Amino acid sequence: MKGIVFTEFLSLVEDKFGLETVDEIIQKSELPSKGIYTSIGTYDFSEMLSLLVHLSEKTSLSIDDLLYTYAEHFFGVLVNTYGELLSRYKDPIEMLASIENHIHVEVRKIYPDAELPTFTVLEKTTDKLVLEYMSSRAMYSFGLGLMHKTFEHFNQKAEITLDKIKSDGSKVNYTIVKISE
Repeated sequence: MKGIVFTEFLSLVEDKFGLETVDEIIQKSELPSKGIYTSIGTYDFSEMLSLLVHLSEKTSLSIDDLLYTYAEHFFGVLVNTYGELLSRYKDPIEMLASIENHIHVEVRKIYPDAELPTFTVLEKTTDKLVLEYMSSRAMYSFGLGLMHKTFEHFNQKAEITLDKIKSDGSKVNYTIVKISE
């Protein structure tokens, strides 16, 4: 997992819960990296999982809730860092439908060794999108948060539901329906 995911996660934890919490979850996690990350480095997903578990224990928030909140934060990072890429889209459905064939292609140009989830478009109209998400990391709540922020970015609303195809969350279908105002 790319270091930027770790550095931004710890930044969010510090902003929301304080530096003491950052130190506590790093110490409890006994990380091979010792919690020292660079944005361009690559680190094992088990470190993120350990940080999430300890943060969940500390805050009494579920891992899904923490991932959703983190996605909201991370979307801001994407806008600030990759705003030009996002500005190519005028519609949230079009942008989300292009994750696999455009956005992830661009991400791999910057981070060739990035291990990204797979998104497959199962159904697409101007007002509806059904995406299949597959990842052994099962960070579907992170994806859900990014999708909601995408609609917010375009000043539009949507009803987004997810259906766990595999109980461990490694395969999920998102159904996204644009709400007309």
